[in-house]
Amino acid sequence: MRGWRSLRLGMHIVQGALTIALIYRFCSEVQQDRLRQRWSRRLLAMLGIKLSHEGQPQPGALLVANHISWLDIYVINAIAPSAFVSKAEVRGWPLIGWLAARNSTIFLQRGSRGHARIVNKEINGVLGMGRNVAVFPEGTTTDGSQVLHFHAALLQPAVSAGRPVQALAISYLDGEGRPTAAPAYDGDLSLGACLANILAHRSLTARLCAAEPMATDAETALNRRELAQTARADIIRMAGLTAGETEMEETEAASLPGEPRAVVAQP
Repeated sequence: MRGWRSLRLGMHIVQGALTIALIYRFCSEVQQDRLRQRWSRRLLAMLGIKLSHEGQPQPGALLVANHISWLDIYVINAIAPSAFVSKAEVRGWPLIGWLAARNSTIFLQRGSRGHARIVNKEINGVLGMGRNVAVFPEGTTTDGSQVLHFHAALLQPAVSAGRPVQALAISYLDGEGRPTAAPAYDGDLSLGACLANILAHRSLTARLCAAEPMATDAETALNRRELAQTARADIIRMAGLTAGETEMEETEAASLPGEPRAVVAQP
């Protein structure tokens, strides 16, 4: 069973890369989103992962989610295809950078306020078209048992443009409906070991809960720090998680969401 699922996964990745190389440039952004959504759903199904969600991400919102696994991107894309923010170094990675650049990825150069302003403008443009942008404000992955401090600077583009911010809580359950760390991609775990943990389970459930969108217009009193705190509290509540033991200091320069350490090809 594991061998068959691994073979199907490999073929699916190749199909995704070919779609990006040969078809994407002829598709509108709406069509690309549909291809990305369909590919992500098939990926989850091939891995034996059922998708469950409560609430619906609002179009044109900045989606703020906790980060557990490289699967998180595909869980979000399966429900609401989004542009993701990633560190600029990923663009230079062989193959992975090429794939990410063609999948609506927004690259952020760490420590550069000037580049952060450019990125903010790009994010505003995507949100202004009614499309979603997703960020992982913890800056790293966890085992899913806690939610770390949120870097509030990542919410600034939505605040500046008056776009809504919406919290998404991601959790993974085993076949008995109990929380499981099988998909977690944290610490020193390799991608291969993480994939083996996933394939060792006949079935898993990826659960995504969407909170009510938070307005950021002039009539609201919440600043980006308060928005980050509220989003984090919503995620902890919806997923039944606990706060991280270590509270990292927020940096005022634009910070990085924790993107997966390996990016799987997707159309």
